[in-house]
Amino acid sequence: MRERGDLQRFSRRDLLVAAAAGGAAGLAAGSMPAVPALAATPTPPIPPDEALKRLMDGNARYVAGKLTADSENLSILHAKTAEQQRPFAAVLSCADSRVPAEIVFDQSIGHIFVCRVAGNIATPAIIGSLEFGAAVLGTSVLMVLGHANCGAVSATIQNQAVPGQISGLYPYIRPAVDQAGSDLDAAIRANARYQASLLQHASPVFAGLIKDGKLKIVAAHYYLATGKVAII
Repeated sequence: MRERGDLQRFSRRDLLVAAAAGGAAGLAAGSMPAVPALAATPTPPIPPDEALKRLMDGNARYVAGKLTADSENLSILHAKTAEQQRPFAAVLSCADSRVPAEIVFDQSIGHIFVCRVAGNIATPAIIGSLEFGAAVLGTSVLMVLGHANCGAVSATIQNQAVPGQISGLYPYIRPAVDQAGSDLDAAIRANARYQASLLQHASPVFAGLIKDGKLKIVAAHYYLATGKVAII
């Protein structure tokens, strides 16, 4: 579903400036140096569209209160994943305690490669982690999951002095706020779409996998009140 009054597509310059501001390589994927092939890169176990469907089917079970992941034998799961992992999907979600990705998508140990950070932002460390998930572990869908009432986006809109390193989040979220304005709900959705676009444009690893049909990157919104996830 699309937000009413959907934003215009973020410009390539916006994406690259944000990547550079965070210390990432703020260059277009096509102009970046080639990345050496990573050892033991597996073929993605399932196609991107099927991986996305598996995530959304799990969320439907979660919303309906018909979870299945908890029924799996934990001893078997630990035995299967102690030496290796083959997650089918990666999720970049907010650090908010109300957004536990494995539960939201009804997935058990070893199924989702999750990166959590306030504001679900694509920092250099996050990008590198997600690149590992896609290039080495074989995740075939990468979802940037924003959520209702996100405090990081709200703080960026207010742009007030705060203690410690909290304000270090602002530069990553500011481009989306500049596009969406002061409406929190619109800015949250804009931020999820922006971070997804940044991942596509700032990473030659993702660009190559997307070109080969091995990876899909999507933005989504989690409704705290209902538990539903919607692709945006």
